[in-house]
Formats: sequence, structure tokens, C-alpha cells
Amino acid sequence: MSWATGERLGPYEIDALIGHGSMGEVYSAHDSRLNRRVAVKRILTGASQRFLAEARTIAALNHPNICQIFDVGPDYLVLEYVEGRPLRGPVATDEAVRLSLQIADALAAAHARGIIHRDLKPANVLVRGDTGTSTIKLLDFGVASFVEADTDQNATRTAADVRGTPAYMSPEQAQGKPIDARSDIFSFGAVLYELLGGSRAFPGDSLAEVLSSVLRDDPAPLDAPPSLRDIVSRCLAKDPDRRFQTVEALRAALRQATHSTGAAQASIAVLPFANLSADPQNEYFGDGLAEEVINALAQVDGLKVIARTSAFSFKGKSQDVRQIAQALGVGHVLEGSVRRSGDRVRVTAQLVAATDGAHVWSDRFDRAITDVFAMQDEMADAITTALKGRLGVASTSVRQYVPRIEAYESYLSGRAHLGQFTPEAWSRAKADFDRAIRADPSYAKPHAELGLGYFIRGMHGMQPMREVAPFVRAAVTRALELDPADPQPRFVLGAITLAHDYQWDDAAAHFAALMSGTHVPAHARWIYASLYLAGLGRFEESTAEMARAADQDPLNPTWHAIWALHLLRLRPEAAMEIARRSVDIDSTYFLTHHSVGETAWVTGRRNEAIAAWERAHALAPWFTVTNGWLAAAYRLAGRDDRADALLATMGPTSRPLWGRVQYHLLMSELDVAADWYERMIEERDPFALLYASDDYTTSLRAHPRWRRLSELIRLPRQ
Repeated sequence: MSWATGERLGPYEIDALIGHGSMGEVYSAHDSRLNRRVAVKRILTGASQRFLAEARTIAALNHPNICQIFDVGPDYLVLEYVEGRPLRGPVATDEAVRLSLQIADALAAAHARGIIHRDLKPANVLVRGDTGTSTIKLLDFGVASFVEADTDQNATRTAADVRGTPAYMSPEQAQGKPIDARSDIFSFGAVLYELLGGSRAFPGDSLAEVLSSVLRDDPAPLDAPPSLRDIVSRCLAKDPDRRFQTVEALRAALRQATHSTGAAQASIAVLPFANLSADPQNEYFGDGLAEEVINALAQVDGLKVIARTSAFSFKGKSQDVRQIAQALGVGHVLEGSVRRSGDRVRVTAQLVAATDGAHVWSDRFDRAITDVFAMQDEMADAITTALKGRLGVASTSVRQYVPRIEAYESYLSGRAHLGQFTPEAWSRAKADFDRAIRADPSYAKPHAELGLGYFIRGMHGMQPMREVAPFVRAAVTRALELDPADPQPRFVLGAITLAHDYQWDDAAAHFAALMSGTHVPAHARWIYASLYLAGLGRFEESTAEMARAADQDPLNPTWHAIWALHLLRLRPEAAMEIARRSVDIDSTYFLTHHSVGETAWVTGRRNEAIAAWERAHALAPWFTVTNGWLAAAYRLAGRDDRADALLATMGPTSRPLWGRVQYHLLMSELDVAADWYERMIEERDPFALLYASDDYTTSLRAHPRWRRLSELIRLPRQ
């Protein structure tokens, strides 16, 4: 008998029946304790123990694309109530890719915990919001094969131990054979097929016809870009060994598909404007102008804007615009030139479509240098207008503050120097930002950049975080007073609140305010993922944030290298693939080789790890993290001479101090490792947070001194 409206289950008052299936019923209900709406799933008699065991596992998941479990009763589950609509196709190619990447993110988080969904289908994916900005919630992770009251009449168990919906089952699942994560990848392929084409991959009028099609037939040809057809075909291979072996590999293929097909049409890359001025020193002005246009377009709803690092990687290279668009995965590219003479500036710009190289819009601006801000706004509005009819994007936001031109020029020069980030470049950048602040004290951006520069110095061990913290705090606090809407000082304030003060709750509030915004800088995702999420051991979420940073800035080697290190805690082989990709992006960057070294070591490739660390060491002999790993690797291999030489390069003041801690952990010298870890905390070395809940510190966390160490950093109880 069904529950009646108004019936109570402890604090939950039943509102209405909203769905049912062969294993139970779904109700909306009111939680009187927390005054919120919830979903209650009533489990049929005899199934409670099985679902209770799985619910305990799934409750450990915390992912923005997964419906959360709140409570468990004797014969029911209480879950997050999700306002949304079931996934339906067909949708535009770019929207299909965007939604499917979110589904893949959720699956990756579940697979990392050993959870296989077993009933992935459109009815178990709820979509919230409008096209271009919608998000998904994935339901029923192995808990129950519920069905919305619709046409999914095939949702039933076909054998004693077979659960799921036959039209989306893998062949091995349909035959009652053992299954693994690759079974979900088959189901994912069936969902993506339907999302792109609007019809099921394996149709049939009866259960027998559907199962026969799943086991023997290939789906009808799909009208989609070739790269996406290949992905669907590989997912739907009858033999599991011929599918993608991990969701990470599948996600990488989907991202590459958007790059190669231009599927993400609501997207743009702004290339650095060529300097046609007589003075080569004016080059920073063209770069700064392009970056300001990037920042303006980033505020446009529904428009993906590639970050500066990736867009500017093509500077000085003679490449076809369509090739650049393909590499960056965008539908449009803005290119232009700047000629500056005296107090006049002339900018020529053109917007090019990636598909055929056609000019969508072009214009020339000839203005006094003091009118540069109005010109930037006019250019951004013109680009938005040109894209509006093609993509349906909204208008740009209005500029809030117009700085003095001399302050603006000093700010641009400082940004150019800060991007190099050598000790000499930092000195020049700081001088530029100080000059900009003196010229216009109410201009927020140089304050924000100054704070970021100081924080990066502390983050990378160029100066103790304890020393830079007052300068960081003063700069970003002033920046927020002048411009509360700017996301950069917000995330730097959250970072210093955590890295120096160890105030986890206050930092969380800063990060929450930032992450709820429409434009989250890739740098912010890095700090949030590495310090806060990784510090708490929430690697599913930290990995997802780094994947998003890499998506925003696809040719930035830093984000790929760090993404691999976060993913290493979950899926080492997939991390190896991403680490190697970071080297492909930039083989001259020490961090990409270090990332390969760590992933190779964890996956048992010891010789490859040593070779990678040697390359990283040659590029950055001062980076003590590499030195610590490499010294330990040689010590374990019996190469004491090389180990001693590396340790000799790590003096008592060498930073980051994590290199020392890691070496002694690998040597099982826990007392010494604890000494160095405590020194990290005293100096406010951010690596003390980054590795607080990491696999590397597992042995240290079992040490008697860990209680004191964790109290010093005020680590919340997990």
C-alpha cells in the first residue's frame, strides 16, 4: 500500500508520490527539522539490507553532479530533492558534449570509490537550468532502479542478479556476467547516442527484442561529428576490452572532440594583438588590451572564453586561425593589431569563424589613448552583438571604474612582468603595481595583482609565507574594498586565510562566494583544489576543479600537471595519461616532468620516474620537491652517492620544505619527517595543507605526533 499525503516518517511528512518502479516508490516530502524539501524512496520488502549497505558507500560521495543521500530508514532512503527535468535528446552538439562531460565527472567520482552505477539512463539524469548553462544531477547510484512514470517499461530485472534498464545495459550486464566500470561506459555511450540523435541506440517493442539488439546489433548510423561518432562507437563496443578502459580516458576524448570539431560553438579565444608600433616596448600594451577584452567577454552569459595563457601561447607563431581554433576547442577567434603613436592608438580587430575562416565582424578604432577604455567596451559589445544572432549569448556588463591612463599603463606593464615570474621580473612587476597605485589609489586591479604576486612567492617557496602574508592581506583587502565583484582578490584572501591563519571555515566562506560566481578564474580553481579540497582529502572534487581549470585554459601545462597529481589519488593510470599530455604541451617546463615522475612512481614505473625527475631537476635544480623524491629513489636503488649529492643541494632554508618531508617518509624515518613537517607549519609552508590528508602522509598520520601536528594546522576532523 502506498503512503498517503500527510503521513509521517519521523521528521519527514509525505507530500506526494512522484515516481515508481519495480523496486519501490519515490515521494516528495518535507523535512521538519531542517525545513527543506527532500525525496523519499520507499524500498520493497526484502531489499532493505542490500540498499542500506550500498547507501553507506554512496553517502561518502560528495560531488556537485551527484544527488546526495541524507538519511536511511528501515525501508526507505531520504535524498536531496532535485528540481529538474529528465535528460532528453536530441540537443545541439555543444550542449550534448557539455552535459555528457558532467555525467562523466559524476561517474569518475563514483568509480573512484569503487561504485558502479549499473542503471545509467536518461531518466536517471535530471537537468536543471537553461541550455548553455544547465547542470545535471545523476540519480540512483546502485541504490535502486527506479523509473519515472514514463515510457521506460523495460526497467526490470532480467535475471536473479541483473539490475538495470535493458536498453542501456552492457552485453555482459544483460547476460548476468561480472561487470566493472566499463559497463557504465557502455551505458554512457547509449545515453550520448540518444542525446545526440534523439532515439535509442537499441530499440525494440519487447524485452526480448531489446536484449537481442544489445547483444548482437550495431546501432543505426548517428548524424554527428566524426569524432563524436567514434566516441559513441567505442563506448558501445560489445567487447569491454575495446571500450574506453576508464572514464578519465573517455573524458579526455570528449574534450579533444570539442577541440577538433568546434562543437563548443559558444566559445571564443582572443589572441594577443600584434604590435605595429615603432617602439617594441609598446608590445605589453597590445597584450594588455587583448587581456582586457578577454576579461570583458568572460562576463558574457553563455560564452566560454579561453584563458590568457592558452590563447597567448600562439604569440609570434604563424598559424592559420582555423588551426588555432581547433587546438583551443573554440568556435571563434578574435585577432587584431595595435599601432600606437604619441597620444593616439589605432586598433584593428576581426572576429573569425573556426568552421570556414569567414570574418564574422571586423572594425577599426582610432582614438586618443585616454579613450582606450571606451574602445575596449565598444569592442566587447560589438563582438557580443556579432555572436548574439549565432549563439544567443547575452550582453556584456558595464565597466564599473575607469582608471587614470598612467595607472592603467603601469598596471599592464606589471601584468606582463608578473607573467614571467622570475625574481627579477617580480621586482619590476612590483614596481609597476606600486607606480599604478600611486597614480590612482582607487584603481583596484593593481592592488589585486600585487596581492596575487606576493601569494605566489609564498606558495612556491621564494619567500616564507609568514613574511608575505601581511602584504597579501593588505593588498587584497584594499582591492575588495574598491571592487567587491572582482573574483581574484576574493580567492587570494581565501587562500591566505587558510595557508597562513589555518582558518578553514572562514576560507570556506571566501571560496564559496567565489565558486558560486559565473566566472571562476583557473588560478582560483587551483588554489581551491590544492589547499582546501586536497587538504581535506576530497580528491574527487579537487580533481574535478583541476579538470575544469584545464578546460578553461587547455594549453596551460601547469593545470594539466597539477590535475594529474590530484587524479593520481583516484585513478593512477588515467593520471599517467594526463601527466604525459602536460609534457606534450610544454617539454621545457619542470613541473610537467615532475608530474610524470610522481605518476610513474606510484604506478610502479620506477626507472621512468627517475628519468622524469632528472629532467625536472635539470630544468629547476632549486625545486626541492623533485630533489626529495629523486634522492629517495636513488637511495632505495642503492645509489647513495647520487642521493647524498641531491640532499646536499637542499640546505636548511630550501623551500618548499615538503621535499625534505617526502624524502624521510619514503625512508620510513617518521620522527625526522615529523620534525620537518612541524617546521613547515611554523613557516606556514602551504605544502603542509596540501598533503595533510594525502596518501603520502598515511604513515605520518599514524605517528603519535600527528595529533599535535593536525591541531597546529587546525585540520577539521574527517
